[in-house]
Amino acid sequence: MNRVVHTVAVSLLAFALVPLMGAHAADMRVAKKPHGSVVKQARVSKSFVAGARSQVMKAGRRSVVRLAAVPPKPSFGQLAGLHTTTDELDLRSSVALVLDQDTNEILLRKNDSAVLPIASLTKMMTGLIISEAKLPMDEQIAISDDDVDTEKHSSSRLKVGTMLSRGELMHLALMSSENRAAHALGRTYPGGMSAFVEAMNARAQLLGMKDTKYVEPTGLSSHNQSSAQDLARLVGTAAHDPMLREFSTSPGAQVAVGRRTLQFSNTNRLVKNPAWEIGVQKTGFINEAGQCLVMQVKVAGRKLIMVFLDSAGKLSRIADAERVRRWVETNAPNGGAVVVRQVSS
Repeated sequence: MNRVVHTVAVSLLAFALVPLMGAHAADMRVAKKPHGSVVKQARVSKSFVAGARSQVMKAGRRSVVRLAAVPPKPSFGQLAGLHTTTDELDLRSSVALVLDQDTNEILLRKNDSAVLPIASLTKMMTGLIISEAKLPMDEQIAISDDDVDTEKHSSSRLKVGTMLSRGELMHLALMSSENRAAHALGRTYPGGMSAFVEAMNARAQLLGMKDTKYVEPTGLSSHNQSSAQDLARLVGTAAHDPMLREFSTSPGAQVAVGRRTLQFSNTNRLVKNPAWEIGVQKTGFINEAGQCLVMQVKVAGRKLIMVFLDSAGKLSRIADAERVRRWVETNAPNGGAVVVRQVSS
């Protein structure tokens, strides 16, 4: 990088000097004039050099910034060409599945069998395991060095040594997608982290999630993978769990951390939207997975499960959900199914 920056800086210096060479040549000619004129022109030359140096430094800094800007890694879906699949709703998610929870009738499907990283959607299974284990939710748990993210080096407001109850950690993991909270839940599970991950995969198998694999409880690892079909099964089960429903749809919460009180918000802005009736939800994002969202919602009198994976753009998963909701309300107000036909380009 230093060699590249040096080359750029040298090129910029040459470029900056070229248009002023004519003026510099005139300065040299002035040197043949009486002494006073030479001194005066020498001052101008120093000013010229200082100005040129300033221009080169500014341009160099801009070049360094451009060189340091590294584009994000493409998602697994992009690498697999899933974004070339088109659909009649013009969804930005390369994978989508919408079905009626009561009848299992599929209203919309798009690459729903593709197996992709699922990012923090992982935390829905994390929450389900903790809830079904019936562990004491008031037990105090300390955030440890083991909970610090060494995979993606993500930030957290839960400093090492922070003491919170298991219930508070569960709340933050599901509502705010707090990675250290989720990791601490797995670490303090009876038998430790290995037993927790084993329980996650065993539960997935019981639910018939044949394409799903978990390696840790946060979703930071791209090796946590699933399909939209499998995730729909998980969402349907989570929607019957009162704790998961309450914690995942909470708009915000205050948590006392030592002498401070921290405010946490939901990562899904739709929970604050009165137009939405959400039973359970979870968002997720890492570069390998793209923007992800799963929800159980009530639309036009129907309980629907929505799964959106590998969406391009920060707000696109929300926009896709809005498109689907309007489409269902417009085309199936009386409960009739309207199946979106996906078209592969």
